[in-house]
Amino acid sequence: MTFDFNNLKENVKVTKDVGWLLPGLEVKRWFFLIFLGSIMIVLGFMVLANVRPIYLTLELIRKAALVLPSNFLAAVFILIGSVIFFKGWQKTTLSIMDMNSSKGSYSILEKLYRRRKLNKGAKVVAIGGGTGLSMLLRGIKKYTNNITAIVTVGDDGGSSGRLREEMGILPPGDIRNCIAALGDDEDLITELFQYRFKNGEGLEGHSFGNLFLTALCAITGDMVSAVKESSNVLNIRGVVLPATLDDMKLAAEFEDGRIIKGESNIPEAKGKIKKLFTEPAKCVALPEALAAIKEADLIILGPGSLYTSVIPNLLVSGIADAIDKAHAKKIYVCNIMTQPGETDNYSVASHVNALIKHAGGKCIIDAVLVNDSLPENISEGYAKAGSIPVRLDMENIAPIGIEVVSQKLLQENKQGLVRHSSNRVARAVYYWYKKTSKK
Repeated sequence: MTFDFNNLKENVKVTKDVGWLLPGLEVKRWFFLIFLGSIMIVLGFMVLANVRPIYLTLELIRKAALVLPSNFLAAVFILIGSVIFFKGWQKTTLSIMDMNSSKGSYSILEKLYRRRKLNKGAKVVAIGGGTGLSMLLRGIKKYTNNITAIVTVGDDGGSSGRLREEMGILPPGDIRNCIAALGDDEDLITELFQYRFKNGEGLEGHSFGNLFLTALCAITGDMVSAVKESSNVLNIRGVVLPATLDDMKLAAEFEDGRIIKGESNIPEAKGKIKKLFTEPAKCVALPEALAAIKEADLIILGPGSLYTSVIPNLLVSGIADAIDKAHAKKIYVCNIMTQPGETDNYSVASHVNALIKHAGGKCIIDAVLVNDSLPENISEGYAKAGSIPVRLDMENIAPIGIEVVSQKLLQENKQGLVRHSSNRVARAVYYWYKKTSKK
């Protein structure tokens, strides 16, 4: 039987027992202390028993040494004693801790190895919203535990919109998705957090996680405290923070002069967006979010809806400035397909320019990650909806001075749907970070 730590940057395959000797677990030193302590305890009891057991034991060893080489005899005693002690300690610990039996869960050794290695990973700040951010988090958590997700709070549709309108809270949907993405995907409580009611008066369309966050918000007094408590329940690998605690609502000015208000209404307006802004005009960034950006090693923007998931975070006062001043490596994960009503006919350069423009021209991107392949059987639904692949226009990217990282980022499927693979995106981003950090 083998362990496959295949989600770490370095793949490690070892046999079950030898796996406990892997470097970085920080347990071998404690094995030695336990072993030494056990010997001292035994000797202490022997002394209390008038020392005779020590004499008899040594006499037995002396007689055995007359027959067998002393070095060999000592090695046998040490080896047998260590094996017995090690196995006993291991089985006892496993029984006590019982690090759980959920389907697909990792063994205690794998969990221990992952925790030690991932706790030393880079400090990553991921900024965005929607399904794009949660997709990214599912991949990046396999490389580090030091993750902060900064989530937009402009959502006004669906379950989140209803709770925002009726309860006067920040929209919980994107926050919930990020919390679930950073937890154990196969854990029952994570599935419960994502469960959506299909019927029931007043419940239909709501997810359990949204209602849970709403209730916690009422109990704790604010969304940040509610998110922290929810994260503790799911034991997530990182921190999820709303970009602001202000009641931020989105509005867009289109090139034809129209002003459309409401995040869910902007894509439906059909037109070219000239500028995105918020109401109130100046939303204050969460201090914890600014602190995370300042301390980050790697900052990731996107993927996700450009104008309704990514850019809204840059409009929060202080966030774009903090990214600009941060010493972190900064990368934008570009969308694979254009989004009707938001980025019709947008190229890679169009996405990048929109981000920089709404950040006030600040230096918020060092590189852009783009997909370099498409499925042969791409779904006809994209053409019908007016969605086309985002074109890489190097001639327009080069003058901006931003590095282009081109990789296959697609998740394979038989339906011809174009979806980011969380593993491929995270691997590409982390490889770029490691490579550029050496320069």
